Amino acid sequence: MQNTPATLADWLAQLETLHPKAIDLGLERVARVRERLGIAFDCPVITVGGTNGKGSTCAMLESMLLQAGYKVGLYTSPHLLHFNERARVAGEPVADAALVEQFAAVEAARGDVSLTYFEFTTLAILRLFAQAGLDAVILEVGLGGRLDAVNIIDADVAIVTSVDIDHQEYLGDTREQIGFEKAGIFRAGRAAICSDPVPPKSLVAHAEAIGADLWLVGRDFNYSGDKQQWNYGGRSQRRNSLGYPSLRGANQLLNACAALAALEVLRLRLPVGAQEVRTGLVLVDLPGRFQVLPGRPAVVLDVAHNPHAAATLAQNLGNMGFHRFTYAVFGAMQDKDIDGVIAHLKGDVDHWCLTDLPLPRAASAESIKARLLAAGVVPGAGADAESSIACFATPADAYANALNRAGENDRIVVFGSFLTVAGVMEARQQVRSQADKAQSSSQP
Repeated sequence: MQNTPATLADWLAQLETLHPKAIDLGLERVARVRERLGIAFDCPVITVGGTNGKGSTCAMLESMLLQAGYKVGLYTSPHLLHFNERARVAGEPVADAALVEQFAAVEAARGDVSLTYFEFTTLAILRLFAQAGLDAVILEVGLGGRLDAVNIIDADVAIVTSVDIDHQEYLGDTREQIGFEKAGIFRAGRAAICSDPVPPKSLVAHAEAIGADLWLVGRDFNYSGDKQQWNYGGRSQRRNSLGYPSLRGANQLLNACAALAALEVLRLRLPVGAQEVRTGLVLVDLPGRFQVLPGRPAVVLDVAHNPHAAATLAQNLGNMGFHRFTYAVFGAMQDKDIDGVIAHLKGDVDHWCLTDLPLPRAASAESIKARLLAAGVVPGAGADAESSIACFATPADAYANALNRAGENDRIVVFGSFLTVAGVMEARQQVRSQADKAQSSSQP
């Protein structure tokens, strides 16, 4: 790198151009730099992989451990609005200056080793965590598991939340192939937790072949409950009379179960009391995962971008009660199974507000429109039509159109790529900021 950047924004801009490929799976390069940096942990490490549910599981683990008074490091990706969201220490995003310091250290150590944006930033955050005096570290896998940069760390507990079809060009196009890749985060003699109710045979076989301590939902841990509360049962620990997690959605109890199984495994090193579990689940917060915003019309934000997540979103929308019309703000990457996503949601959406996204690999709004038409979605005619498809240049424009047309008894569902949800979140923030300025300037 010719010039050492001074700010976080400058660093991130340079890192985009550091490696010829955006994604270059493999551990040899990143492991070499990790060794030079001397990154090591003397506290428990929990690694979380899976097709969907990773972020929710990580957030629940962090929330419960924070309630128990532990100093926790949480690494997740991608971010929605600010890069700092990826690295949290003691419940707070890490400051720019701390990240810049670590980026400089990675740059000094890597020498002639070429690193992708994700590999470089992962090493920087791992080094920051290793120096932060933490009681626990939670790491979310970026893509797959076996060859993901996060997998250079040997986790004390590894969780695979779910296995479904996504990132086929890197992981394979069957659940069995993908399950093997996800199982790559398991370690011999250590707990390997899977909360997918139908785990791929390849995942089970790999765990057994390496001698991991495999925990399967329905066999080693499970849940039961009614409308008011639920219970967790593990191998040697029960958690009764729990409140439902504040994260909404049909799969959140599976995610919560996996988190509680991890805490059961670590109960001697990281004891967490019953009240701390209850409070942690009630207070957990994770933007963009079936996030229902206050006010009318109802607005739902969900980063559902593959068929498995879309099926869950459809189920959650069905549980919301009656809404006269549903407006969808939707944008996605062209390498995603857009047809599969549409198949699950076309029956729930009346008005489609499709958006371009600011990445070369994004699907254009017009191409998504063609897929909708091919799937049998028929737009009505005239301004008062009960169905429509419209295309927009940005998520903000698509959302503004939906908001302008939706009545107070309707709902707007913003879903697809993280960039779709982030674009709408940013637009909402700008509107609030402008309203606050107008209010303050009007006061005497």
